Amino acid sequence: MTVILVRHGRSTANTSGVLAGRTPGVGLDDLGRSQADGLVDRLGDAAGRLRAVVRSPLQRCAETVAPLVAGLDGCREITADDLAEVDYGDWSGRKLTELVGEPLWKTVQRHPSHAVFPGGEGLADVSRRASAAVRELDREHGGDDGEGLWLACSHGDVIKSIVADALGMHLDGFQRIVVDPASITVIRYTRDRPYVLTLNNNGALALPPPRHSTDAEVGGGAGAQDPGTVKTMSREAK
Repeated sequence: MTVILVRHGRSTANTSGVLAGRTPGVGLDDLGRSQADGLVDRLGDAAGRLRAVVRSPLQRCAETVAPLVAGLDGCREITADDLAEVDYGDWSGRKLTELVGEPLWKTVQRHPSHAVFPGGEGLADVSRRASAAVRELDREHGGDDGEGLWLACSHGDVIKSIVADALGMHLDGFQRIVVDPASITVIRYTRDRPYVLTLNNNGALALPPPRHSTDAEVGGGAGAQDPGTVKTMSREAK
């Protein structure tokens, strides 16, 4: 079963340098709305195969998937609280330039597994609730045939924690992962292990063909069958 993780499009908080967190009323800016409009085309054939669109309850995620959901017939839109943004507590709504001076900032950067935001939640808790939610949602929407495809729209640090879990990476390494606004990350979950198929894709999506084996490809495998699809991939990873 495969999940397409989409970070919400660029928000007004992103451009103003504010840590929005769960502050209500934070929507997409002009570029973010354009990114949302372009998501259907970027997904290509994958859009028509989606069995569900799951999103964070926050406004910027709702606005990101709205054009996609409007163009799909029979695809459920589901809100999942466990995919919500990190509760940054007292840090919410503050300028990032101010937060750099906080003693906790270095912990967030170097040892995020120990970071607990004052009045909010810890990043380790975020990792547990988001990774567990994605695995459960994948069991629910992936289908018994093993070829189910669904989409989840969430937030930067949340997606980074999900990717770290899929890679078997300690949370203290998750700041090495980059997830841009409106980027696409794809993870395939199998009974043996997850596979990260695409990371921080800012272009068009080209999914590899479904594989019925859960074994890893020794030697790396053959990749996409159509060489032309390589041209559609943009900034797969940083």
